[in-house]
Amino acid sequence: MMTDRGDDLGEEDGGGFYADDWTRLKPFVGAVATLDDVQARRAIFALGDTDDPRPIVMDLPQPVIWWDDDGEQAAIAVQAESHLGTDGEEMEILGLILPDGEGAVALMDDVDLVDDSDPTWRDLVTRAIDPSAADD
Repeated sequence: MMTDRGDDLGEEDGGGFYADDWTRLKPFVGAVATLDDVQARRAIFALGDTDDPRPIVMDLPQPVIWWDDDGEQAAIAVQAESHLGTDGEEMEILGLILPDGEGAVALMDDVDLVDDSDPTWRDLVTRAIDPSAADD
């Protein structure tokens, strides 16, 4: 799996986002990403060694709360694909952009789709950008 997307997805401002400007992030839709797409910073990830890869039809970009090993993080889903693993199990995978512009890959089961007015999501974005702004 390739996840190094450099500093942005075609954005010239570092690729991160604030709670009120995430809609400018460019999604990767309508195709399954290739390594060339990742290297050209059009996509977050490209998977090999899977069967029946296909894009997931959903509105992108999409605010999400991602539940990872470190707890919950705000992110924007910009890529969504379905793949069958070697065991035949379907995996729904999202390419995420974090507030600092880093890319991440998550399973659909590990995120909550939210609206950008969600107070938890907005707080997570603010704390990711400015840790000193955390709620007291």
